[in-house]
Amino acid sequence: MKQAYIFPGQGAQAVGMGKELYDQHPEVRALMEQANELLGFRITDLMFEGTPEALKQTKVTQPAVFLHSVAAALALGGEPDAVAGHSLGEFSALVVSGALSFEEGLRLVAMRAEAMQRACDQVPGTMAAVLALSDEAVEQVCAEVEGVVVAANYNCPGQLVISGEEAAVVAACAKAKEAGARRALPLPVGGAFHSPLMQPAREELARAIEQADFRTPRCPIYQNVDAQPHTDPEQIKQNLIAQLTAPVRWTQSVQAMAADGITRYVELGPGSVLQGLVRKIVPDAEVESRANG
Repeated sequence: MKQAYIFPGQGAQAVGMGKELYDQHPEVRALMEQANELLGFRITDLMFEGTPEALKQTKVTQPAVFLHSVAAALALGGEPDAVAGHSLGEFSALVVSGALSFEEGLRLVAMRAEAMQRACDQVPGTMAAVLALSDEAVEQVCAEVEGVVVAANYNCPGQLVISGEEAAVVAACAKAKEAGARRALPLPVGGAFHSPLMQPAREELARAIEQADFRTPRCPIYQNVDAQPHTDPEQIKQNLIAQLTAPVRWTQSVQAMAADGITRYVELGPGSVLQGLVRKIVPDAEVESRANG
């Protein structure tokens, strides 16, 4: 049986995340204390007993979710046949597969969070989830609306997140409902992630990614931008740079893994959102969550 380790993105965080892992696994405790040192603040305090508001700040959320995910994989052990991550989760996948060191991964995630926050402050934007409408119909709606609005997250059949300028997203939501969407819900996010509005963050992060030391991973990583398995460090880098302004092709990534013989998916990190998405994409897959607190 071939298995994939899959890693969640921003939004999966919750107060108390990682505390059980920290208490029960000495190697996890060492990893988390190393993160506190590298970041220059005690992110574990915010993870274990902070407020939901403090944990929701992008500069805290992204390193926290990344740290919890890598810690959960460390505690679980084993070698997956493939890895994939949803947006931010791709960095967790790269570290767990050996393509990036933990230190390099954490540094890039912290930079990514700050660059995205700056981009949000520069150009306000938002996102919305469109439910029960085909991907093609949502893409058509976005194409017909004035302003910047694009398909951003292909989460599972019948669930596509759009992203862009606020007025354009609102207009696209109205048009999607007219086209037959069951719901079109604005999301409580700080910006237009995975849209052209993230271009300033992409340029900022590109320089850091280019300089980072990427290695050949121990197993293929199915990347967000093209939903294909990759092991070439240079190609992985370019895909990671493109990721900030490109859509997350999660539906297509899981379909590609299934086509390549993956039958078991282990979600590592906070929450269990990806489990539910995988079940909708590949109904007969075996899925489990191993956050372990």
